[in-house]
Amino acid sequence: MAATSARPAMTHTQLRSPSTQGPIVLHASNPRQEPIQSHALTRWEIRRSWAQAMRQLNTVLRPPEDSSRVINHRPLICPGLLRTQIPTSSESAWTVDRGRKEAAAIVTKQDDRLLVLVGPCSIHDPDAAVEFAQKIKPVADRLSPELCIIMRAYLEKPRTTVGWKGLLNDPDLDGSCNMEKGIHISRQLYADLTHLGVPIASELLDLSSPAYLSDFISVGAIGARTTESQPHRELASAMPFPVGFKNSTDGSVTQAINSLISAGTGHTFCGPTDNSTSRIISSSGNADCFLILRGGSSGPNYHLQDVQQAQRQLSQSQCLHGIMIDCSHGNSNKDFRRQPIVVDEVCNQVASGEHSVIGVMIESNLYGGNQTIPPEGRAGLQKGVSITDGCIGLEDTVGCLERLAAAVRRRRCNRV
Repeated sequence: MAATSARPAMTHTQLRSPSTQGPIVLHASNPRQEPIQSHALTRWEIRRSWAQAMRQLNTVLRPPEDSSRVINHRPLICPGLLRTQIPTSSESAWTVDRGRKEAAAIVTKQDDRLLVLVGPCSIHDPDAAVEFAQKIKPVADRLSPELCIIMRAYLEKPRTTVGWKGLLNDPDLDGSCNMEKGIHISRQLYADLTHLGVPIASELLDLSSPAYLSDFISVGAIGARTTESQPHRELASAMPFPVGFKNSTDGSVTQAINSLISAGTGHTFCGPTDNSTSRIISSSGNADCFLILRGGSSGPNYHLQDVQQAQRQLSQSQCLHGIMIDCSHGNSNKDFRRQPIVVDEVCNQVASGEHSVIGVMIESNLYGGNQTIPPEGRAGLQKGVSITDGCIGLEDTVGCLERLAAAVRRRRCNRV
């Protein structure tokens, strides 16, 4: 039945539980304060509406009925709340901005320095990562006229099959995959590193993690296993920092060059909002992307002829992007001790006037080598030693950096 309300207009909705005796009257906004027409709901209608609302809520909270292989699901903090809990300090913001601008200038060849991404293969110990940053910063400051040194701070690990997926995914190293803890630890680590004045680079692997961490990143990388991925190309097109694409695991650079072209173009795609809902994102394209030669199953590709061939392919595709040499992975035949050999070859190319190479990537840690996770877990690990790919130690790293800086100086002298 219809009833006329004599009450003043209301701007909220009155709701009662299904056990309420009598009708529920719904009041709409009425800025003119005119009489509001409402209708009484029967008890059956109330219960039906309440049951429908509960079914909709349960649909949101439960996996879809066809997710028979989902054994568990847990909520994750939304990006906006995490950024509020762990904010960006003014020092961090300045460090990130400086790193982005300097890296972009080198990638686009407006700066003749070398861009050096150096640091652990993956970070599993935040304390050791901070110690590495504290020790590499004075070296970076001293060599800044020739090198822009940005610390590798990789939190995610792509695996050929299975294995530890990184600090963000499994911070306790025990397969528990406490990602809520991992995302907090990861953001706090990035806040600490950049607050020290050390810009950082990270691999863009999980498509949702940039929403939590990208405001601390100065350089991004897309790995060999995901370089052909359309969602990663779309993501790179929207990132506010330079992004490097590695050649495929077979050594081919064609797919990576295609990715450079794609990422340089605007895309429209879905992405998360600050409150973890979805939104439609339209990007303008990222003109600061670059190619990373990392070797592959066909062999290394850091020699001069490899660089020149890659440069020809870039030119044929009308790409003006620079080339970075990954001194590890396929280029070192997965032997971390060969990284200085790759560095020396790059030094020879740079000193002789080669301008295609805009930088190098070095896997480095406090101490050389790597280790496996023992049965007792984190407690049995040696501090400052990688638990994934082997790394060169800090002493060898400094030597490599000094030789790279010397090569830049020689190139400048030869140019004059």
